[in-house]
Amino acid sequence: MKKRKSGIIKPRIIKPGIIKPPIIKDPKARGEWVESVFMARAGEHGLAVSRPWGDSRSYDFVIGRPGRFVSVQVKSTVFESGGGYSCAVRKNNKAYSRGEFDFLAAYVIPEDVWYIIPAGTIEGKESVGLCSESNHARYEEYREAWHLLREGSEVSSEGSGDSKAAEGESCTENSASAESGGEDHHPASALGRMEAAMNFFKQRLERGDVDWRKR
Repeated sequence: MKKRKSGIIKPRIIKPGIIKPPIIKDPKARGEWVESVFMARAGEHGLAVSRPWGDSRSYDFVIGRPGRFVSVQVKSTVFESGGGYSCAVRKNNKAYSRGEFDFLAAYVIPEDVWYIIPAGTIEGKESVGLCSESNHARYEEYREAWHLLREGSEVSSEGSGDSKAAEGESCTENSASAESGGEDHHPASALGRMEAAMNFFKQRLERGDVDWRKR
């Protein structure tokens, strides 16, 4: 293989018509390129991708729309190991802590393959083995598993209705509890809090506690 002056190795033709992607030598530049590939690939699968402002977050992207988001940490690898590739999953030479992201999106660059792995599956690990033909391969079920991001970030129309109904019931109960001096359990969602406030105000209007003439 001949190196270009730009620092990129020319693509390797493995079989007629099949070209492996180029490998960018500079790690930072390679990481930026991988993130752009992730955005494009996620878009191809119909996923709504957003990027948080700055780089201080423990995740690189969020997938979803208002009301339901999942966070994604993007990693990549070019390092062959154990019949496959080893992908580092760490920050400041430590494994990520629980809750720092929801999914790992790991890109095996030489094979042009993505792995979408739930965070709980790799909790405490500093590296994962991918594209391995070994009998001990643990993550092959997550190869190109983009549907996991969709399932994690979407609520079905039926489920959404049930969720709203449940939140409405919870809001009514919370308002009544607050009026009676009982224990107040605040709704977890913004929608739930808005409905609780509206129900509370409606009850006061019906009881005559609010006089519009004084407004």
